Amino acid sequence: MSASANTIGQARIVLVTVESLREARRIANSLVKKKLAACVNIVLSPVTSIYRWKEKVEVAHEYFLVIKTTTRGYPALEKEIARLHSYEVPEIIALPIAAGLPEYLKWLRASVDRSSKS
Repeated sequence: MSASANTIGQARIVLVTVESLREARRIANSLVKKKLAACVNIVLSPVTSIYRWKEKVEVAHEYFLVIKTTTRGYPALEKEIARLHSYEVPEIIALPIAAGLPEYLKWLRASVDRSSKS
């Protein structure tokens, strides 16, 4: 397997919704500072979420996070999001990255390498 194919297989996009912009920024900063995520995009315009919760249909305005990490780093990232998140059951969904610019994926992996001091 080539190095770039290996890097692709290890990359993940994690989708999370949160109650407020303040919460989004708090979670994003913690994930990047702790090298659990290479990058977190915060969608600044609230998204409207319609969902079923405790047998009722709910409507909420939430902020959406797009988080870049690795398969290896995902368990610690999930734990940190759950620790910081205000919801009883937060949306934390990880998707594999099927393809991407090799240089970007190399940067992503290096950015969440917790063994390095940078």
